Amino acid sequence: MKADVQKRPEPLAAGEATDDGVIPIGVAHFPIKGPVVTRDYAFVLLPRFTLLAFSSAVEPLRIANQLSQKPLYRWRVLSQDGRPVNSSSGISVEVQAGLVGLPRATSVIVCSGTDAHDAAGRPVLDWLREHAAHGGEYGGICTGAFTLARAGLLANRRYTVHWENQAGFRELFVDHDPSPRIYEIDGPLMTCGGGAASTDMMLAVIARHHGEEFAHRVGDMCLHGTPRKAEAPQTSSVALAIGSRNTRLIRVIRLMQRNLETPLSLEELADAAGYSTRQLERQFRAVLNETPSRYYRNLRIDLGRSLLFETELSVTEIAAATGFETANHFAKVFRERFGVSPRSARAIL
Repeated sequence: MKADVQKRPEPLAAGEATDDGVIPIGVAHFPIKGPVVTRDYAFVLLPRFTLLAFSSAVEPLRIANQLSQKPLYRWRVLSQDGRPVNSSSGISVEVQAGLVGLPRATSVIVCSGTDAHDAAGRPVLDWLREHAAHGGEYGGICTGAFTLARAGLLANRRYTVHWENQAGFRELFVDHDPSPRIYEIDGPLMTCGGGAASTDMMLAVIARHHGEEFAHRVGDMCLHGTPRKAEAPQTSSVALAIGSRNTRLIRVIRLMQRNLETPLSLEELADAAGYSTRQLERQFRAVLNETPSRYYRNLRIDLGRSLLFETELSVTEIAAATGFETANHFAKVFRERFGVSPRSARAIL
């Protein structure tokens, strides 16, 4: 693609869009010296995409243009068929085109959300493969990695997906292991867990292009604060979640989280923390107001619910994947927790 070099002696009118993109007027200003190369992004919206993740990725690009008063970035919004796309919140977003041919220098980002495992049709997968085969950059936000995995574009790369969907991802793609980090940038591939992590990822991209100071100023305009590094975890710490800094109790909960398919016994958990089983029971009741057995079981049921919604695994297969001996046992405890059977819950979708 021919470098797009622009010089603007006069600022554009507020919100004016040209072939170079959108350069709104704002009070804050951060000069970027000399001519610039406009970098292109294409956001592909899939059905029930997450609006927060999408807007959190686009806005840093818009703000970078506004702060510099130069066309640093240009973006297009696409869909599978060129029609508006409903987000997971029910808000419909207009797009500019369908799956048009793009210059190799364009970075394509797949925006997904709920029902990620089959949100993209075969034309999208083929289109992504072709773009990557010609050397184009590509990525996914929130659950976009599901589509990239189906397209075969994650091999030998670091990537991530929203923490809520990681268990389902691993069940669908048994040879894949997403990172727990908020975002990953590995060669031509960029992915993030969605939400505010989309902003962190784009700020990292902007920092590579125009420096840390400029990226921090963009973050300030987003009221985002200091940009988080990629290694930041997606979820709050166990200590914060349970409201306790008891290191031995935290160790037990982490062991539970890592051993959902083949549950550990109460004795094994207690031994790992240096507790007796009675001490472990007392700690759970004091801090979490429930027994360790019920807490552990609820973690497994919650995983089962995630697999129910995100995969096409049978109830029997989900029961096995969450450490329940039979589908009937899983169905019984699922109903106790959620008030409906697994099959009824799946039928709601």
